[in-house]
Amino acid sequence: MSHLKISKIVLLVSLIFAPSCQKQKKNKIEMKEPIAQKKAKELEKHGDIRVDNYYWLNDRENSEVITYLEQENDYYAEKTAHTKDFQSSLFEEMKSRIKEDDSSVPYKHNGYWYITRYEEGKEYPIHSRRKGDLEAAEEIMFNGNEMAVGHEYFNLRGISISPDNKYASFALDTVSRRQYYIQIKNLETGEIYTDKIENTTGSSVWANDNKTFFYTKKDPTTLRSDKIYKHKFGTDSSTDKMIFHEEDETFGTFVYKSKSKKYIIMGSYSTLTSEYQILKADSPDEPFKMFSPRKRGLEYSIYHYQDDFYVLTNKDGATNFKLMKVKEDNTSSEHWEEFIRHRDDVLLEDIDIFKEYYVLSERENGLNKLKIVRWDNTNSYHLPFDNETYTAYSYANLEFDTQTLRYVYNAITTPYSILDFDMKTKKKEIKKEQEVLGGTFNKENYRSQRVWATARDGVKIPMSIVYHKDTKLDGTSPLLQYAYGSYGSTTDPYFSTSRLSLLDRGFVFAISHVRGGEYLGRKWYEDGKLLKKKNTFTDFIDCSSYLIENNFTSANHLYAYGGSAGGLLMGAIVNMAPELYNGVIAAVPFVDVITTMLDDSIPLTTGEYDEWGNPNDKAYYDYIKTYSPYDNVVAQDYPNLYVTTGLHDSQVQYFEPAKWVAKLRDTKTDGNLLLFDINMDTGHGGASGRFEALKETAKDYSFLLDLEGKIR
Repeated sequence: MSHLKISKIVLLVSLIFAPSCQKQKKNKIEMKEPIAQKKAKELEKHGDIRVDNYYWLNDRENSEVITYLEQENDYYAEKTAHTKDFQSSLFEEMKSRIKEDDSSVPYKHNGYWYITRYEEGKEYPIHSRRKGDLEAAEEIMFNGNEMAVGHEYFNLRGISISPDNKYASFALDTVSRRQYYIQIKNLETGEIYTDKIENTTGSSVWANDNKTFFYTKKDPTTLRSDKIYKHKFGTDSSTDKMIFHEEDETFGTFVYKSKSKKYIIMGSYSTLTSEYQILKADSPDEPFKMFSPRKRGLEYSIYHYQDDFYVLTNKDGATNFKLMKVKEDNTSSEHWEEFIRHRDDVLLEDIDIFKEYYVLSERENGLNKLKIVRWDNTNSYHLPFDNETYTAYSYANLEFDTQTLRYVYNAITTPYSILDFDMKTKKKEIKKEQEVLGGTFNKENYRSQRVWATARDGVKIPMSIVYHKDTKLDGTSPLLQYAYGSYGSTTDPYFSTSRLSLLDRGFVFAISHVRGGEYLGRKWYEDGKLLKKKNTFTDFIDCSSYLIENNFTSANHLYAYGGSAGGLLMGAIVNMAPELYNGVIAAVPFVDVITTMLDDSIPLTTGEYDEWGNPNDKAYYDYIKTYSPYDNVVAQDYPNLYVTTGLHDSQVQYFEPAKWVAKLRDTKTDGNLLLFDINMDTGHGGASGRFEALKETAKDYSFLLDLEGKIR
């Protein structure tokens, strides 16, 4: 992103040299840790010189780099060889809970019912539709299993249907670098046209003429979404017209269609600022019109209804956002009128618009709420939810003229359900309940609670906790603590079938809702970013201390997990409080913050300045340097570590964890495990197949369970 008690040394030694393993290694010389060569490079900024001995690992075209990564993979394989059979059985255990021949709840759009389904033994979804009603003949639009043949990685996304239902634009990534190429399929004949639009975000949107669509391209080096193009069906994509170039390197751009189908909407965004331009979907060759020009610090999103736009915004200090209204022919911000006021205790997250109702997605005291309101104000009410460890959200409400709201509900102990709610009669229907196969799951066997730890500055930090009813809360049980804590992204309490493999083996699982997310409102995010970023790390550590002090676990049995920006969190906590953890998993971790944020050629860097700060400014440079995990590795004992990455990662480049691991190997003073697992075929999201991803989870869990002596 100085530890090692005697008991841990004994545990580790007993695991490595257990009798079952001795037989395997009796005549085998144990592999030595890979040691990366030091090639000192001086990095100077603001008169400060940092020496980076592993900067050379940045070059994936260098054969020495690939050799080193392969050595790390060989070392990982050797050190975990005794867990391979367990990993396989764990994978089969997790897979056995999942209904293989599964299908989504059908949703209706423009006269067709759309369904995504899986077939037994297959990795990828089949996208189909039925015209008019669910008894009509199935039309298979895309069979991912057939399309994925020959690819180590396969991701189909961005299926967009033309208004006349005849054509579908779709996007593929077969490298795992999130650079998608778009093609068009004739859904009536099955023909996929050969023309490919390269290097896009994958999304596209059709105008109402059924021959024009808009899409977003990426900068080939930085992968910033920076250009909007217009494509005419039947023409070569090389002739596509660029209609917008987002030249500000701190912004990205995107395009979509309003639910009313009246407007094509083009957005520009940064962490702190947004801007939209609009175009009537019936007139795709007209120029876009500015909705309201960007003002630094002003965030807004727009929703069209009848002759008005509704604007969700933080205008005039509305930290938790409010809803405003403006006529569609005069949309600049000075004309916005308040529709729903700002509330200090309620975060307004989203709005769904229907013909007779609108539905507000709110968050109060960390809990999701759905408020239903008639446009004529004759009735309004909240959907009732009855515990503190649940997640609920609006889901796939594409139809405008309906009184049915579709939403998802699940609790940390309860599988998710998709429900249809009649907003007029207030009757609900469960359309689908997640099946947990295997015959052993009973939600009554699990307990959950929400607890509040006190941070060092006195702020209360909530945690959502789940465990098996037979698990002892006396300090002896192992516990896995998770958090993300960046970008205002909130990890709500959610149910996981794979997590049952930990809970059923005596693990407690805790989500720490640290600052940097928006669990307790927008200020919760603001207090965990920029020059307050270290609150995220200390919140997590203080939650760990709470868990230990209140006998949920002990330092000998506490584990932590985080990925990407959550991997930065893991890197920070093992530097700051390594004595609290027996093991840490850092997945695709963002750990070389200062060097990455100084290199504007690296994907995502410039768009991240408002999240982390721009280290070209000395104040941010100095602050980031105090927590950047790579820069703060010191000679001390570290917990057991399992670090993962993908060679083609576009979000966090593989060389960040590679450099971090190399420096840790050279610097740390303990004999604990340091395992580095590089997927040479994938990127940030890991394996692409439905069940292949479970193999990565099995690796994570086997690392934890091995340290606990629970491999069997």
